[in-house]
Amino acid sequence: MAKAPVAGGAKTRLAREIGVAAATRFARQATAALLQRVARDQRWQTVVAVSPDAAVTSRCWPRGIARVAQGGGDLGARMHRLIRRMPPGPVAIVGTDVPGITPALIAEAFRRIGGHDAVFGPAIDGGYWLVGMRRRPRLLRPFDDVRWSSEHALADTLANLKGRSFAFTATLGDVDTGSDFAAHAAVFARRVPKSEIG
Repeated sequence: MAKAPVAGGAKTRLAREIGVAAATRFARQATAALLQRVARDQRWQTVVAVSPDAAVTSRCWPRGIARVAQGGGDLGARMHRLIRRMPPGPVAIVGTDVPGITPALIAEAFRRIGGHDAVFGPAIDGGYWLVGMRRRPRLLRPFDDVRWSSEHALADTLANLKGRSFAFTATLGDVDTGSDFAAHAAVFARRVPKSEIG
């Protein structure tokens, strides 16, 4: 899931601490870097779920990678819609603001989905950077009444899965605040050329 990396539209919380230009640059670089790492992997099909919906046709996205609009509603409604709309088979959703995501971690998540109803990549702040679902024999609804953007997001989601099996992969940090940005600054020391993102 990705917000279009445009000034004032992406990483607004981060922008309040480090400035709009720096936050927008981070969003652009983080999205490009993630897609470079995972999108060409033949073990899965990568689809960029775009917000706002009108940005699905934007030239900011890499060529050759499928895009869909996220649609309306809160984060849970948008994730449920995406999981429901994808082709048959297991689905994993990740955000674009987690520098530690690697193909190996995505592959591990898909392996764990094979033996569980859902898999999560916990985030340090109490949320999660990955959610994956098997979707068979039926599609679960773990995102109802979740306190998004809080330290309760993962716990609330797991509470909705009572009686279902779930597993975890690595705990990673995302970049929402100025201190998060500083902690991951070395990862983005090299500017990603514009040609790499469209």
